[in-house]
Amino acid sequence: MTLVRLTDVSKHYGTVRALEGVSLEVHAGQITCVLGDNGAGKSTLIKIIAGLHRHDGGTLDIEGEETVLTSPREALDRGIATVHQDLAVVPLMPVWRNFFLGSEPRTGLLKRLDVDFMRRTTHAELLRMGIDLRDVDQPIGTLSGGERQCVAIARAVYFGAKVLILDEPTAALGVKQSGVVLKYVAAARDRGLGVVLITHNPHHAHLVGDRFVLLRRGTMAGSYDRDSVTLDELTQQMAGGSDLDSLRHELQRGQGRGEERDWRGEERD
Repeated sequence: MTLVRLTDVSKHYGTVRALEGVSLEVHAGQITCVLGDNGAGKSTLIKIIAGLHRHDGGTLDIEGEETVLTSPREALDRGIATVHQDLAVVPLMPVWRNFFLGSEPRTGLLKRLDVDFMRRTTHAELLRMGIDLRDVDQPIGTLSGGERQCVAIARAVYFGAKVLILDEPTAALGVKQSGVVLKYVAAARDRGLGVVLITHNPHHAHLVGDRFVLLRRGTMAGSYDRDSVTLDELTQQMAGGSDLDSLRHELQRGQGRGEERDWRGEERD
């Protein structure tokens, strides 16, 4: 099922072309990875899907209905949740309070915060995502960056997101923490969400991605299904490689000569 479809979307800021003719589909139960270097247009793309910016050209469809999102609140109401790189958490507040931040349930005539419910639910929902965090009373600032990302993912799933946008969730993490986050990204996909993973890391994308959209200077540089592109090819394409057929020929020729290549595809001595 197609949850979100962008067709030939463009966005300009004055004379600056941030996006031009970009197309993207987000399907339920799949991870769509958007890759590109700094300035490729990744941030502009997610801001359009998240309701932060309006597109200038092309169309945005949500579950088959052409839409112009006017705010993040409207996007959230349509089932689109965004986990930004700078997580919106209050470091000194406990995990459970951050989990329900802005959506706190209340109980009784005095409408007091239902603290017991929030504690139980936070722990249970984290467990459902495979996150065994026993002490939900600890300040969220004491968690690792990867753990905070996982809490944000579990929160979006609990509050009914159909589409989950993750903006560079592994950018500031080490190898072990990145692996943990990618595990829970895959868990969200397995729960039936359509996931958009924004990254500049082709290795992370290829580990979990089902579809890949490559941006370069605001335009489409390629769009591939997982079965149609290898990690080496994806990495070379990000580095500015030629069309895929020519790239495969070059890779095969290099392997035949026993050449060693670095991540840019350049030969090493």
